[in-house]
Amino acid sequence: MSDGQGDRHPRIAVINDDSEFLSLMEQVLTDEGYDVDLMRTFSLAHEKVRDSHPDVVILDVVGGQEERGWTLLELLRLDPRTTEIPVIVCSAAVRALEERRHLLESQGIIAVAKPFGLEQLRGVIGEALTRSEGVPHM
Repeated sequence: MSDGQGDRHPRIAVINDDSEFLSLMEQVLTDEGYDVDLMRTFSLAHEKVRDSHPDVVILDVVGGQEERGWTLLELLRLDPRTTEIPVIVCSAAVRALEERRHLLESQGIIAVAKPFGLEQLRGVIGEALTRSEGVPHM
């Protein structure tokens, strides 16, 4: 995989309160050649993303901590240190994604309904990485 970033592997932060989903994403993304940061709780995720400045954030916005997911997304968009980091939101609640689709698209956020396949995941990560190429990495 050529990521245009030399020998550095793109880093993806995955934020989800489901341990099984996190384990699966870690395995899949590591196999795809990414460095992966897993976050099981939303409470410190904003600070961790701000400090580590990943290339892409994958955030489950609807689940056991639904409001925390949407609040975290809002924090990531409002903070000047994280606003340019591409975000992929995913959820099994298709209706919730559809209701917010225009807002998400206007903020450059990619929405993906669960379940999604490996090819779809590759595609949205590729799209997000393309968006992050001009973003300085700290």
